[in-house]
Amino acid sequence: MSDPHRIESEEQLREVIAGPHPAVAQKVFDHVDEYAAAFIERSPLALLATSGPDGSLDVSPKGDAPGFALVDSPGTLLLPDRPGNKLAYGFRNILATGRVGLIFLVPGAAETLRVNGRAELTRNPELLESLAARGKPALLVTRVSVEECFFHCGKAFVRSKLWKPDTWPEGFKAGIAPQLARKFGGGEELASTLDEGLERDMRENL
Repeated sequence: MSDPHRIESEEQLREVIAGPHPAVAQKVFDHVDEYAAAFIERSPLALLATSGPDGSLDVSPKGDAPGFALVDSPGTLLLPDRPGNKLAYGFRNILATGRVGLIFLVPGAAETLRVNGRAELTRNPELLESLAARGKPALLVTRVSVEECFFHCGKAFVRSKLWKPDTWPEGFKAGIAPQLARKFGGGEELASTLDEGLERDMRENL
């Protein structure tokens, strides 16, 4: 069924969302300045967005102790990778298109930091060792050449109350194990086995 209210042009879009104030454009930098660097230094988590050659998209969380991502220069970020699910969707996209977008978060801060640019992967031994954690070198490093860097206002975080513990659901746990058990044709016993394996992997393979 066709949607008669579908927005199909920027003109129609701007009827809903007015153009930004001229001053807003001034917040977009082509490098990481001292304020952005201070934010990254305190960030324990970043969301890495990539795109494939067919237009497919992927967003993957990357995190470690605050400052895990290194500002190598005003124009370059270094993002280490740790053991994960090995699907490597984002890394395959980087190899194909080299385009990335990042959102850095700091717990308790309403604002986020957005970085867009080009990326490449490296396994330079010195870099892997310099970005080691828990006595283990990084598996690889994503080197990001910064094209845009800017702070994003905190309205979404204020509305969502993300950092308000009293709004958090009690005892919530993602249903990864029962979801997989059902897909494999199993029941609660298989779900319990899978859950134990996931928890063991979390403890032993950070």
